[in-house]
Amino acid sequence: MSTSHETFWICRTCAVEHAERIEMCAICADERQWVPSHGQQWTTLEELSADGHQAEIAELEPDLFAITTTPGTGIGQQSKLLRTPAGNLLWDPVGYVDNDIARQVLELGEVRFVVASHPHMYGVQVEWSRRLGGVPVLVAEADREWVARPDPVIRMWAGDQEILPGVTLSQPGGHFAGSAVAHWAAGADGRGVLLSGDTIFANPDRTSVSFMRSYPNRLPLSAAVVRRIAAHVDRFEFDRLYGNFDNVIASDAKQITLWFAERHAGWVNGDFDHLT
Repeated sequence: MSTSHETFWICRTCAVEHAERIEMCAICADERQWVPSHGQQWTTLEELSADGHQAEIAELEPDLFAITTTPGTGIGQQSKLLRTPAGNLLWDPVGYVDNDIARQVLELGEVRFVVASHPHMYGVQVEWSRRLGGVPVLVAEADREWVARPDPVIRMWAGDQEILPGVTLSQPGGHFAGSAVAHWAAGADGRGVLLSGDTIFANPDRTSVSFMRSYPNRLPLSAAVVRRIAAHVDRFEFDRLYGNFDNVIASDAKQITLWFAERHAGWVNGDFDHLT
């Protein structure tokens, strides 16, 4: 485990790491996110630590763990640590890391890859890699432009990639051009798990999902794109779906995804205008 001494900056709104303190975070200035009314603000790991931030890890199900920060950093995502006999995957890295949480993660096994589902979830991905021994950070080729802290540990990927036995990354797109999911065949007692990020969002009712270009700014995706996403994940078997927060579809997740894709398509196509 190594401790980085390189100065870098963290956007306080999205918690994505930047090599330089620029005028405005491009991720927050994009139509899918927002810049606060008080303007762009930056922080550092040292400031976050001094303010009392810490990260915690908890088991979600056998071999799957959640990593959260207290207080929340940036968007406040919940990372997932997926454990396999061949090594582990850190998915949607949070925007804070210290040696203590890195040690706890490594105690659960070697991390082989750090992967974010999309740019909003980049967090301090390079810093996580360094604290975990310099493991590869996989970034979707289609989202290359959003990387604000380039580093040799970053590797581009596209298509389907089985990065560990039974763990496959793929890119349905939608929310971002490279928006990705991770399929874990052994999850949910062998019924399959999909780590979906914001690509497919598990709603608060725990029985429905959403598909959006922007969640905070309420920009929907088209019917054609949502059907494409549904067809893409229909190739995989999964009974459970975890979003990038504390949101989960505990069972029947594949059927729910396919059903609500058609429901979404119907609404944007005007099929239900008689209800409005």
